[in-house]
This record gives sequence, structure tokens and C-alpha cells, in this order.
Amino acid sequence: MHSRMWPIMRKEFLHIWRDHRTLAMILLQPVIQLLLFGYALSSDVKHTPMAVWDQDNTPASRALLQRFRQSQYFDPDFYVDDYAGIEELVDSGQVKVAMVIPPDYAAELQQGHSVPVQFFVDGSDPTIATRALSYGTIIAQSESTRLVLQRLGGRAEIGGLDFRPRVWFNPAMDDILFNVPGLVAIVLQWLSISMAAFAIVGERERGTLEQLIVTPIKPYELVLGKTATYVAVAFADVGIALLVAVGWFGMPIRGSLLLLVGLSLIFLTFSLSIGLFLSTISKTMYQAQQTTIFIMFPMILLSGFLYPIETMPPTIQFITRFIPLTYYLRIIRSIVLKGVGLQYVWKDALILAGFGLLFTFISALRFRKTIE
Repeated sequence: MHSRMWPIMRKEFLHIWRDHRTLAMILLQPVIQLLLFGYALSSDVKHTPMAVWDQDNTPASRALLQRFRQSQYFDPDFYVDDYAGIEELVDSGQVKVAMVIPPDYAAELQQGHSVPVQFFVDGSDPTIATRALSYGTIIAQSESTRLVLQRLGGRAEIGGLDFRPRVWFNPAMDDILFNVPGLVAIVLQWLSISMAAFAIVGERERGTLEQLIVTPIKPYELVLGKTATYVAVAFADVGIALLVAVGWFGMPIRGSLLLLVGLSLIFLTFSLSIGLFLSTISKTMYQAQQTTIFIMFPMILLSGFLYPIETMPPTIQFITRFIPLTYYLRIIRSIVLKGVGLQYVWKDALILAGFGLLFTFISALRFRKTIE
């Protein structure tokens, strides 16, 4: 038995050794994933962008803001003059929390009164919202105690801050409302990349690629034709995914359904172009499948689907800019949970369209080299 097994094992080892792409994935995949995910997967939320409407603008109000900054959990760098400014920053995703300090903050403290301080939290991401709410409450309570003790010499009397937190968009901070839109994005990307990844390599394995080569079809026409076909198929997947998300999980769609579907098609076009590119660089279906899995896991874990990008180190946050799933997650969550319009997501949509055109062009060039 051992004498029969050894030649098989030797053959498999030689096959892996000669297949440089498979060997590289086997050896490099655990190293790359451990390095990336070891730094990226953190639930500690720090340096959360914060908007501030300081109507008092006195040393006392600035001292309160300094307490939040010194905690390193908040960065109060966005100053506004009204509630509309706060809504603009929150809707656009530039800030996750906001604080409103009343105009008589210092005077009320001097008289020993409790001063109402409003604290708004974007609840569309429950992970960040829960921690921001907790950190903000602790800092406010600590500052309130310090002010009371400082003024009254340690006597327990009424005074300090009347901290009034409020969660927007997802008051119950329900994880399902946050996760389901992300799952829709993941499922759509996985299906579209997988379908397209087998497109050209499938033709090669079935022996029909040579038949396409002798036809007058140009490389870019073949790539565009396959992309258009799979876009039509993926469009049905968009409808099915949204029906399940809304009908079964109760996911709300507070924004425009038409806008969501239109931007989803842009995202699918990009995902299909990625799949076609993988198909042009793969020689077998197995290679295409392994390469798809290899790139999908980093996309899922570094896109903000499971872990907030704000918790990642600056280097990893920079890498996330080159993961298109990051932009679509922002789009679908903003439209579904916040009900925003195109004016808040057009930049993300433009970046997705750019990625799609780039990879479609690269796929066409790769296919031309393949048939030559």
C-alpha cells in the first residue's frame, strides 16, 4: 500500500511545485492574511470624527471639548453653526457623532445649574455607535463630577452636565439593520465575481476558445459581450437579494429604490470586470476558483463589512481605499439606513465606475495577449 501511495504523493508534490501560482498562494496566503487581519481586526473604536456646535465658545466649553479630545476616542475637528451643518456631516459620513453646547454653558455652570449638552450618534453602524455612546457618556459623567467637586469643594449638590445622547437612523442599534445591507453587497459581489471568473477559462477548458479566436469578434467585444450577459443575470440577483432582505429580515429602504438599483448595477459591472480579469490570468477552473477566494476574504474583512474601518491602523485604512466593496457598502448603507440621495454618494459611485472601466480595459488587453 505504501509503495503505491508514495508515487502518487510524489506526483502531487511535483505538480504543486511546478504550478508557481498555486505554490505562491499556498505559501503567501497565510502570511499576507495574518499580517493584514492581525492589525485590521480590532473592535476598539478610537479617533471617531466628531462635529461640534459650540454656541458658548468660552474657556469652559473649550475645556469640555478638550476632555473628549484627550480621551483619544473622539476627534472634535468639525465645527458647524447650526443643526443643518450637523445633519450634512452625518449624512455624508464625514462624522459619526456630534455635540451641541448651549450658548449659556459657562454662565449656567457658574450658577451651579445642570447644563444640557446634546450628543448625537450615527446609529447606522451599531459597533461604532455603541462604543461612541458608551465612551461619550463616561467622559461626560467624569467631567460633570469634576466640575461639581471643583466648584463645591466635594459637597454633593446638584450641578454639572445634563448629558443628553440621541441615536440617529437606528435608535435600537439593531445589528440586523446594519448587517443585512452588507450581506446583500457581499453576496452580489461573490456571485458576480465567481460567474465571470469562469467565463474565459471555462471556454478554454471546454475547447471552445479556439472557435472564438477564428471568428471576427474582437477581444474587447468578447469581454463586453460577456460582461453585459452577466450584468443581466446579476440584475436578477439584485432583485432577489433585496426581496429577501426586505421581506424576510425587514430591512428598510429609506432612500430611493431606483437609485439603489442603478448604483448596484455599477457595482456589479465592476465585480464582473474583476471576475473576467481573473479568468484571463487563470489557466484552469481550479485556479480561477482559488484566486477568487484569495481576493474575496481580504475584501470582505477589510471593507468595513465586519469591522469598522475607523478602528484600523492608518496603513490598513489606506489599503481599504483600493477595495471597491468599501465604497458600495457606504452606498447601500447610506441609502437603506439614512435615506440619503445621490448628492451624498456620487463620489463613491464615480470611484466604482472608474474601477469598473479600468478592469474591463485590462481584461480586454489580457484576453488579447491570451489569444495571441
